[in-house]
Amino acid sequence: MSSMNGTPVAAPVRLVELSVDGNTVKVPEGTTVLQACRGEGCDIPTLCYGETLTPKNACRVCMVEVDGSRTLVPSCSRKVEAGMVVRTDTERARHSRKMVLELLGSSVDLSTAPNVERWNQDYGADPARFGPAADPSVDRDSRTPGHHHAADGASAANVHQAVKHDNPLYVRDYGKCILCYKCVDACGEQWQNTFAIGVAGRGFDARISTEFAVDLPDSACVYCGNCIAVCPTGALMFGSEHDRRADGTWDEDAQTQTDTICPYCGVGCTLTLHVQDNTIVKVTSPADHGVTHGNLCIKGRFGFQHVQNRDPR
Repeated sequence: MSSMNGTPVAAPVRLVELSVDGNTVKVPEGTTVLQACRGEGCDIPTLCYGETLTPKNACRVCMVEVDGSRTLVPSCSRKVEAGMVVRTDTERARHSRKMVLELLGSSVDLSTAPNVERWNQDYGADPARFGPAADPSVDRDSRTPGHHHAADGASAANVHQAVKHDNPLYVRDYGKCILCYKCVDACGEQWQNTFAIGVAGRGFDARISTEFAVDLPDSACVYCGNCIAVCPTGALMFGSEHDRRADGTWDEDAQTQTDTICPYCGVGCTLTLHVQDNTIVKVTSPADHGVTHGNLCIKGRFGFQHVQNRDPR
């Protein structure tokens, strides 16, 4: 479309009217149910959802009830429709979220996943009722691909494996992985197009891995860290953050965040510096930034050590 003087003009956006928990809502066509509900202040939990990625519907925590639908629907990917009646806080939806939180919490470590503790309290979720946590010492990447070992069948039903410290920049703790595939999408065709990581195995043996389970330095990884930026549980984490958490000195309440511009090239990526005790502990980028969309390169995300060089010489 263009105006009379030839200036391009965006096509008008049609508004869709629907009901959310009894309230009439008007949102632009193409809006997801999740976006419409959050616009009304509804606190719908999400884990696998990412603002910069195509929804995968993997975690199933965001399920809501829609009149006329036989099953609950994933609000993160379902688009609004005219006349749709959405109910976010029904007994059915709450029970579904409770069960999902319990099943996830019983098989993986969600201790560093933001908001999960609060959601467990809100929904009365008790992961312990499904049994004790599985043995985290089982490194499933070291097992023969495609072969189920009867002796460790119990531990095969979870993603626990040894923490991988194979590079100086970030760690992979797949004992916290919920298989949301956000890291795979960020590394793959949706952003980085490096394809250094993917899903290996099937069924209970499914896990995130490099090609042939090699160490990161031997893989196609370019250390952009975009997988860390989208990970919802801390399965992928800055080495600096992991070390501070391990020794008990990580304190987000004591951290400040300062936006600045990356100094390395002319693209002009916005960096958010997370500072604790006058030390940069990690670097992120705003997901809504028009240049980065939350993504950075190795220099922008990890190249901050020179700022902290306190050698008086």
